[in-house]
Amino acid sequence: MAIKTFRLQVATSAGTDIINITPQVARIASGLGDGALLLFVPGSTAALTTIEYEKGAVSDLKAALERLAPRDMAYAHDSRWGDGNGYAHVRAALLGPSLSVPLADGKLLLGAWQQIVVCDFDNRPRTRDVIVQHLPA
Repeated sequence: MAIKTFRLQVATSAGTDIINITPQVARIASGLGDGALLLFVPGSTAALTTIEYEKGAVSDLKAALERLAPRDMAYAHDSRWGDGNGYAHVRAALLGPSLSVPLADGKLLLGAWQQIVVCDFDNRPRTRDVIVQHLPA
């Protein structure tokens, strides 16, 4: 079977956006069989991960990222480029740009409280592409 490629677009605001894309990914998966989905977000200031997508857990993740890569810290990237988003590059690198999710009969094999999220850390609004590829079994 051939690999199929899909694209999702996600509008974000400035700062740290964590957006649940599980429903969109599940719609793509529903027409597919067994295998895996590979998700990838192009760009060096965005990432993909999973989390229980509820207010408390999302707030905790944002706070943890602020402790690890604070916005108000000096970054060499900012000195070189002057764009003020050095923190965004570090946060994205910590989480990573890709994620794989197994599929069975067109259903995402996620945990009961596990959702797929795109994280945009840039300091300006963006429209993010998320590339989704079906890797058949």
